[in-house]
Amino acid sequence: MRTLPRVLIVEDESGIAELIAVNLRHNGFQPIWAMDSTTAQRELDAVLPDVILLDWMLPGESGLALARKWRSDPRTKTVPILMLTARGDEADRVAGLDAGADDYIIKPFSTKEMLARIRAVLRRRTPEQVGGPVEIGELRLDASTHRASFQGQPLKMGPTEFKLLHYLMTHAERVHSRGQLLDKVWGDHVFIEERTVDVHVKRLREALGAAGCMIETVRGAGYRLTAQPLVTPGAAASARA
Repeated sequence: MRTLPRVLIVEDESGIAELIAVNLRHNGFQPIWAMDSTTAQRELDAVLPDVILLDWMLPGESGLALARKWRSDPRTKTVPILMLTARGDEADRVAGLDAGADDYIIKPFSTKEMLARIRAVLRRRTPEQVGGPVEIGELRLDASTHRASFQGQPLKMGPTEFKLLHYLMTHAERVHSRGQLLDKVWGDHVFIEERTVDVHVKRLREALGAAGCMIETVRGAGYRLTAQPLVTPGAAASARA
């Protein structure tokens, strides 16, 4: 019997949570509701969901604080998080992404949009398996086992960062615009903004550690993964710009 994808809804307004839950059930998901941070943590400790719908404004810990906490915990680090909020300014969207959210849904939103975004992050969680393991210098990635390593040491990163790295490694030495990366990594998820790419590249570089300099910023063009990054006094800072 096929297991339905579990969606943890962290929302303090019962009316909104019930509406989301009903639509999820009707579309093949298993919703679990938590009205505050304490209940949400209890649900996460019991069973990891496939996706988290996280409201920004919550009693006690905010959704932003929860996203940061769950991203720093190895057990919950790779669970996709979609932030739900009425705060639609660019600064707020970037803050949500920087805190660890994989996507951002602005209230009020349509059921179709919500479902499209959930399906998109679930697709991104399992990268396309193109051939066998890929190696660029001392950086290695195996899509079939969802593992990445540098100099033999395992690397930990979220599902979107993993798929982004997979694409860059299988298309190394080429410059990719933000729009091209959206098409190839995020697919038909038309709601994502190009600024989101910058946030995930930054997060990927942090996850790569010493290998982060392999992802170069090509000003005015996009990003490139190279086996031989230019290492000069100002190169590292320039690459992370």
